[in-house]
Amino acid sequence: MSMEMKTTLDYNLFKEINVGANLLKNRVVMAPLTRCRAIDHMPNDLMATYYSQRAGAGLIITEGTSPSINGLGYARMPGIINSDMASAWQPTARKVHDMGGKIFMQLMHSGRVSHPENLPKEARILAPSSVKLNSTKMHVDGKGDLEIPAPVAMTIADIEDSIEEFRLAAQRAIDNGFDGVEIHGANGYLIDQFTNKASNKRTDEYGGSIQNRSRFLLDVVTAVKNQIGAERVGVRLSPFGVMNEMEIYDEMESDFVYIATQLNRLDVAYIHLADHSSMGAPDVPNSIKSKIRTVFNNAIILCGGYNKETAERDISKGLCDLVAFGRPYIANPDLAGRMAENARLAIPDTDTFYTPDEKGYIDYPYLKVESISI
Repeated sequence: MSMEMKTTLDYNLFKEINVGANLLKNRVVMAPLTRCRAIDHMPNDLMATYYSQRAGAGLIITEGTSPSINGLGYARMPGIINSDMASAWQPTARKVHDMGGKIFMQLMHSGRVSHPENLPKEARILAPSSVKLNSTKMHVDGKGDLEIPAPVAMTIADIEDSIEEFRLAAQRAIDNGFDGVEIHGANGYLIDQFTNKASNKRTDEYGGSIQNRSRFLLDVVTAVKNQIGAERVGVRLSPFGVMNEMEIYDEMESDFVYIATQLNRLDVAYIHLADHSSMGAPDVPNSIKSKIRTVFNNAIILCGGYNKETAERDISKGLCDLVAFGRPYIANPDLAGRMAENARLAIPDTDTFYTPDEKGYIDYPYLKVESISI
């Protein structure tokens, strides 16, 4: 049957799939999207509405949520650092479930991608090494984009504290209704800063070889999976990514195959591969995606510039099991339904991506009066 003759029911994209402990109603994933609506870093009802509007996805992955006061690098970035923040997430999980959706919380420590004025007074900008960002700026409300200072190189005690923060945050997410967590090991944030040679200049057990540079990631994943179960844990990676001044180096492909092999040993529910080449970043070779597919037995999520047809192509080829959509979900809360009906997609307003209120956040209309659930 040709692709043109397929009906929605023929598409793998709209079929159920088990991912770890969760049965998902389709293979459409809402990618984690920084939206900066958490005033004073506190989750709120506006965010609960936003995520529940998009519950037609098989899986929603929240925006990066910090497990630590030291990880709140962005203005209005949410946290899950204490019991008050954790309980404030309950309406989001409940409303998504009421709409028939599943939701994972992405746990993200910003590391050196931060500014002191976005952090609590007692917090520190931490990184594997004291390597300053040269061109990346950080937005501070009321002051614009400011230069980022050099981070403090983490001690072994700091590393151990951070691992514990991830573990506790994962338990808080589960206790407050989430179906699982995604460990953000991509895009130049703290975990990726350990993995990448550009930001990791350490000479101890957390630096040098890929076995050492990936140790922090694997220690975090091990602690989290031991706490909440591997079936509720996913990991996001960005091989060949250059966001936040990460660098591409000769051994990158073999390094990420090694990481995927270790994640397979830990039996996490999925690996989520970010590919930003559609937005002008370097190409991510298909060879690395195929190699990771070969060494990792559980679900693979691919993300980056997909539409319905290309998503179905890569699922049908066996390159992945699910596909995540980012920017299309901003303006199309019923994206899965629109794709199922071959309906037009709305275009997002880039001026409101990171603003603090409901405009450009929860005011995008559904194609139909009632949400389409696939």
